Amino acid sequence: MLVRRAYIPEAQRPASLDTWPYTVPCVADLAEHGLTFNAPVTMLVGENGSGKSTLVEAIAEGFKLDAHGGRASRKYGNDRPKTALGGVLKLETTPAGSRMLSGPRLRRKGFFLRAETAFGLMNTVSGVYGYWDEDTATMSHGEGFLTVFASMFRDRGFYVMDEPEAALSFESCLKLVGLMHELGERGAQIICATHSPILAATPGADVIEVGEHGTRRVKWDELGLIDHWRRYLADPGHYLRHITD
Repeated sequence: MLVRRAYIPEAQRPASLDTWPYTVPCVADLAEHGLTFNAPVTMLVGENGSGKSTLVEAIAEGFKLDAHGGRASRKYGNDRPKTALGGVLKLETTPAGSRMLSGPRLRRKGFFLRAETAFGLMNTVSGVYGYWDEDTATMSHGEGFLTVFASMFRDRGFYVMDEPEAALSFESCLKLVGLMHELGERGAQIICATHSPILAATPGADVIEVGEHGTRRVKWDELGLIDHWRRYLADPGHYLRHITD
């Protein structure tokens, strides 16, 4: 692993939690207690608006990744103003993580993939040295995502993803599970915000549920998300009658 903990130093904590982003429960929880990482693969699972994206953006910035997405060694990737949380968040790194961050830029290994900006990024860097040779503009969105994963998610590095399942089919999600598990076994670290029950089931993943409670570690089958999917698949009408009646 490369990162043990994300936290806000006491000197940079706000005097009050009444302003955004500290009004988001998971961010307030981070400001108070920090967020530890106990496994090579960490899944942040929660509803829309729960703060998952806010967390992963700031964590990516903490590892000198661009909050808009891209690879760790990109020359101008860290020139943008940081997000409100990214500007104060710090990472407690392992010796390997410290060496990677303090060494030459080109030795940094990692990638931040966020669904919102991935399509524009793919069209911009396809064929550019250091990325991939394939023209993702001629592919479906899912094929493009898989091309990014195959090309950028290979080394022992720090990989952050924000809802990567947005463009993926069931089978493609399974391929990503296999890739994340393999990377974790080889010493990489992955932090993924997701709504996908498939991705959340990655073997060995540390599952953190994000919501009004802040953050809490749970088993995969204890997630509210899993309970809803099970009940919906067993009887869609139980849910849909509230929508259509």
